[in-house]
Amino acid sequence: MHLVTLTPGDGIGPEITRAVVDIFAAAQAPIQWEEHNAGITTLESQGELIPQGLYDSLERTRVGLKGPITTPVGKGFKSINITLRQKYDLYQNVRPAQSTEGINTPFKGIDLVLFRENTEGLYAGLEIFDERLGIADTLSRLTVEGCHKIARAAFKYATEHGRKHVTLAHKGNIMKNAGRLMIEACKDAAAEYPEVTFYDERIIDNMCMQLVSKPQQFDVIVTTNLFGDILSDLCAGLVGGLGVVAGANIGDNMAIFEAVHGSAPDIAGQGKANPTALLRSGLMMLEYLGETESAARIEKALSATLTHQGQCTGDLGGPASTAQFTQFIIDKL
Repeated sequence: MHLVTLTPGDGIGPEITRAVVDIFAAAQAPIQWEEHNAGITTLESQGELIPQGLYDSLERTRVGLKGPITTPVGKGFKSINITLRQKYDLYQNVRPAQSTEGINTPFKGIDLVLFRENTEGLYAGLEIFDERLGIADTLSRLTVEGCHKIARAAFKYATEHGRKHVTLAHKGNIMKNAGRLMIEACKDAAAEYPEVTFYDERIIDNMCMQLVSKPQQFDVIVTTNLFGDILSDLCAGLVGGLGVVAGANIGDNMAIFEAVHGSAPDIAGQGKANPTALLRSGLMMLEYLGETESAARIEKALSATLTHQGQCTGDLGGPASTAQFTQFIIDKL
């Protein structure tokens, strides 16, 4: 039995979290949940965006599943996601994007995984504002160690999953030093993992064009923080949107799996939310924990449900509520 920290989040978070918990229970997945919330709900009730109890739980379990969380905008609060990633050095943001039968998209046959460096770059929090001059500076900080860690993680994943192609997306033609660090790190990783037989590099703007022209040509993509944030949403759009893709923040000693879409407060409590993204994030968590059989069983039931539009939620063109969609999956286990 694996002890996992569960953070339901805000808005639709509690609804989709309940769906995942119910499906895991029906599948007899060996997970024991330890619930600790964060976000606006806890700010209002406890006076803290991230209560100490959540930190304590994560440091005990070393694994978390997190629903969508709202950080108040424009009120001086640092992003909860960025706080957790930097505090626990969750330097890998891993975002798979696969075509799913039953979800109609312009492209078919997409099966790629994006590795985004998760703690450095333009999201390092190094900002300077000169009010007198009206100038805002945001520094992008990359380190040799950080570049090598994310490059090695991407190549290691490719090797372990039988993937032969890794692509680096960068802007080394303009940002010379930052580009050089990532290129050198990836070339070193390519030499370390010879099982990956094809490594190439794309300038980020060309990468975007290639992804919306022929995304099937890509397998594993590795890039820096800001570029990865943009590309990961682009890739999600190719396969059906943020409501159907998984996300993970992984470090050497901890991993937090999450739905990457927003908390959608406008539909909270109405039974309209699609739990697929959080469920697939939970399946990534099961695989991380070595529970591949449970993950495969649930994925099979989910895939079978998604092929029937009449059993899907409204965002996928179906009439089902969150609870009905959940039950359809459970019935297929």
